[in-house]
Amino acid sequence: MSDTREAADKAWYLVQCKVRQESRAEENLLLQSYVCYHPKLTRERVLRGQRKIVEESLFPGYLFIQLSQQDSWAPIRSTRGVSRIVSFGGKPIALGDDLIERLRLHEHASGPREHIVVGEKVLISDGPFVDLEAIFLEMNGNDRVVLLLNFLQREHKILMPLTGVRKL
Repeated sequence: MSDTREAADKAWYLVQCKVRQESRAEENLLLQSYVCYHPKLTRERVLRGQRKIVEESLFPGYLFIQLSQQDSWAPIRSTRGVSRIVSFGGKPIALGDDLIERLRLHEHASGPREHIVVGEKVLISDGPFVDLEAIFLEMNGNDRVVLLLNFLQREHKILMPLTGVRKL
């Protein structure tokens, strides 16, 4: 019964990490048996002229930690990679479990993307042309694509966000 009460007593808090040290902070907190959550997003990016699948922090510089009032909070401040627990008026603010659950659902829904090659058929999954097929022509910057869409018996080049396109 104490496990149920202890689980109900725990809440999520936001930890600010040192610059580009989210993974280091997470690793060190896990080694101390803290429960952490570091939401990440898998995206397709153009790096040095080539498209690559990369994993990025959804909230750069931050991660979440689950704590109860009975947990030892003091070691967190001196953990490598951690800057501080985010507080307002000197008091850490508890976040709801529902927020973390929604972030986890979003993280899994974004999932890893398959690499799309020039000339390949894609499905438009967002915007006014949703559920239409198109042909991938090229990347336009890091986050946009140029597609060839056959619409109303004519071919049209359209520009749209990469996130709105799925491989068939």
